[in-house]
Amino acid sequence: MASNLVSYIAQMLTPDMIARIASALGLDSSKVQGAVSAAIPAVLAGLSGVATQPGGAQKIAVTARQSGGSLDNLIGMLSGGDQTTLAQNGSQIISSLFGAKNGGALASAIGGVSGMDQRASGSLLATLAPLVLGGLARQSGGDLSANGIAGLLASQKDNIAAALPPGARELLGGTGLLSALGASAQTAATSASQAAGSAAAAASSVGAAGQRAAAAAAPSGSRSWLYWVIAVLALAAVLFYLFGRPSGEVAPQAGTAGPSLTVGGIDIGQQVKDSMASLQTTLTGITDAASATAALPKLEEVASGLDKVSGAAGQMSAEQKAALSALVGPMMSQLNGLFDKVLAIPGVSDILKPAIDTLKAKLAALSA
Repeated sequence: MASNLVSYIAQMLTPDMIARIASALGLDSSKVQGAVSAAIPAVLAGLSGVATQPGGAQKIAVTARQSGGSLDNLIGMLSGGDQTTLAQNGSQIISSLFGAKNGGALASAIGGVSGMDQRASGSLLATLAPLVLGGLARQSGGDLSANGIAGLLASQKDNIAAALPPGARELLGGTGLLSALGASAQTAATSASQAAGSAAAAASSVGAAGQRAAAAAAPSGSRSWLYWVIAVLALAAVLFYLFGRPSGEVAPQAGTAGPSLTVGGIDIGQQVKDSMASLQTTLTGITDAASATAALPKLEEVASGLDKVSGAAGQMSAEQKAALSALVGPMMSQLNGLFDKVLAIPGVSDILKPAIDTLKAKLAALSA
């Protein structure tokens, strides 16, 4: 058994495989490599959480046995360019083990740390899911019992937490997907925080040194402004050195704070984000009439959630409504593209068009 499950799975994905995935997604290989580095520990962290739930480990074991064949066959599918079948299997795995909401959260986190859009990160997640399960099955030593799976994931939680990029930890922090990592995730986060604190202290020290140097260099009070110029330049230099260089793990910056979208105890903004992430994940997994039929209850569930949002939105101030529109509007173009793509699949329109038309109307009302 490999000592590090994350490394074992990552090593299966050769540069050629990464290039094939990147080509299928229409992205640069380096971006896909960064996304893969986040996706593998993120999926394993989510599986660790599922394994701690009643019946969860058994569900993972059953899914691993039914996920499409041996690890060698799965790798062969990817190497041979049969990513469509692999992604279809992966979409079913994500839906079965995580559900639409948490599956969407995983895709969003992967996209957040890699710069991918939701469609690409969802497709990547679906492609990798069978391989992650295949690697898990291989490293179980043939023990695909509930206890075997739970024990293997529990033994790997330190490795999983250490491999998870800081940005992904932040984006997944409120989802419950990292709950099984417990102290391991906290230790990794603390280490990152301490590193950032050390960097800030170094920046402060250099800034103070710059002020002292400026004070010594300036002969008169008439040049006191020069003190601050030199100090600011010194501080900027060290910040660029510490944070401005390229890095494989870049946490996304928080957006500009706007008005609170919580009304009557309901966080409308978060509900809308969850609904749209769920929509994107569900739509991405639709490839034929059968998968459309399976997706219909999820689309209806999202529509029901949007009804609740619309009801609460009636109590919002004009400023809050404008903020909600600004949240929904930019996502509509991508969603409408996904809607059109799905409805163009033979046999799907008859099944999903009424539900999609309803969703379009509800989202348009929120973005108005």
